[in-house]
Amino acid sequence: VDEFDLIARYFQPLAFAAPGLELGIGDDAAIFTLPPGEALVVTVDTLVEGVHFPVDFPPAAVASRLAAVNLSDLAAMGATPRYATLALTLPQVEPDWLAAFADALGVALAAAGMSLVGGDTTRGPLTLTLQAMGSVPVGQALTRGGARPGDLVVVSGTLGDARAGLDLALATPWADADDPLLARFVAPTPRVALGCALRGVARAAIDVSDGLLADLGHIAARSRCGARVDVGRLPLSAALRARVGLATAREFALAGGDDYELVLAVPPDRLAEAAQRARGAGVSLTVIGEFVAGAGVECHDAGQAFVPAARGYLHFE
Repeated sequence: VDEFDLIARYFQPLAFAAPGLELGIGDDAAIFTLPPGEALVVTVDTLVEGVHFPVDFPPAAVASRLAAVNLSDLAAMGATPRYATLALTLPQVEPDWLAAFADALGVALAAAGMSLVGGDTTRGPLTLTLQAMGSVPVGQALTRGGARPGDLVVVSGTLGDARAGLDLALATPWADADDPLLARFVAPTPRVALGCALRGVARAAIDVSDGLLADLGHIAARSRCGARVDVGRLPLSAALRARVGLATAREFALAGGDDYELVLAVPPDRLAEAAQRARGAGVSLTVIGEFVAGAGVECHDAGQAFVPAARGYLHFE
């Protein structure tokens, strides 16, 4: 199977006729036209075997994570998903692996309304790069730079589950892998509907990929302010607390990463509206702190300073 047969067999079926797509897979580049009044939003993420997912991770799980991490970036910008390109580096061609990967990727992209419009294939260590493209009404994108002192620090869903799920992914035979925490790591839910719903309500947003404290710190730095987090208000699932206990659950929530929930800056007078819109998007919001004058992110518990064991993931630390 050469690279052109591989593309035709496994990935051409993922190139459905999306609105605005004039030319997709099969040429040197794709051509598409955005809806009037919409701005292009582009993100890209790479997953490397042994770094972002365990060796011998099931291909369907790899595909689910690859789609989710990119869709989560679009969600954090308040963007509607539209198109994607895929760069696939394979050590060898394994038809069963490719079929399972392509099927799962196709399901994830189709569910988001995102057509595969091109990409590249090559030989090497298993590495997958997806570039996701979306659109947002001009001037309405959520960014990291809009938070102001007095805004509330708000998060969606629950935090820390994916960190516990990673431990399970490394230790649990896949035939026995039926656990809600494992599911949060294998197939995270990108909050695309939430991001779009909170345009014009939230002032800033980011998704939790490297850990709550690290990612909240990016908002604070870009917005030139500080943030305070009350660890007693962290949204922790019952499954996480039962698995690891309260103390470890808090540490996982603060620094574990891979949750792909949204962290938002919401003005206090817009909180009720934000919560109502979130319910419409099928997710809950929790206030865990506030943005303050100054710099950096501080943690408190019952009014006392709290020093976390870690603050998040850095690739080159």
